[in-house]
Amino acid sequence: MPIEKQPAASPGPDLADLIVTAVRQTKAFDPILLKVDSISSFTDYFFICSGSSSRQVQAIAEHILEQVKKQSGRLPLGTEGRTGGQWVLIDYGEIVMHVFQDPIRRFYDLEGLWVEATRIDIEAAAKKTDPSPPEAHKDQE
Repeated sequence: MPIEKQPAASPGPDLADLIVTAVRQTKAFDPILLKVDSISSFTDYFFICSGSSSRQVQAIAEHILEQVKKQSGRLPLGTEGRTGGQWVLIDYGEIVMHVFQDPIRRFYDLEGLWVEATRIDIEAAAKKTDPSPPEAHKDQE
C-alpha cells in the first residue's frame, strides 16, 4: 500500500529561517522559495539563488551548510556539484537548495519548469528573522 505524502504547511520553520538568514549573509542574488509540495513527491520546497562566479557559488553553498549545521546540527541528506561550482544542490529533505551561477540558472530555468509552484515571499521571511531593531531600517531624513 503506497504511503500518502502529507502536504507541508511551512518549510520546516527553523530550517527555512536558517537558510534565509544564511543566504542574506552572503552576496547571493535573486533568492526565491518555491512551494512544490502539491506538485512534487520528493520535496516540499525549492530554495533557489545565484552567484556570479563558481567561487561565489561554492562559498554561498558552504556558508549555508556551515550555518545550518552550526545552528541546528542538521546535515543534508546529500549534496551535488560542490567542486564544480556552476550548480550546487543541497538536499535537506523538505527543502532542496539550488545555488547557481546566473547563466546556468537561466539555462535550466527551474522557476519556469516549476511555474505551477507557489512563490513564498523571501523578504517577508527575512524581515521576520532580521535581528536588527526596527529603527535601523527607517529612512534617514
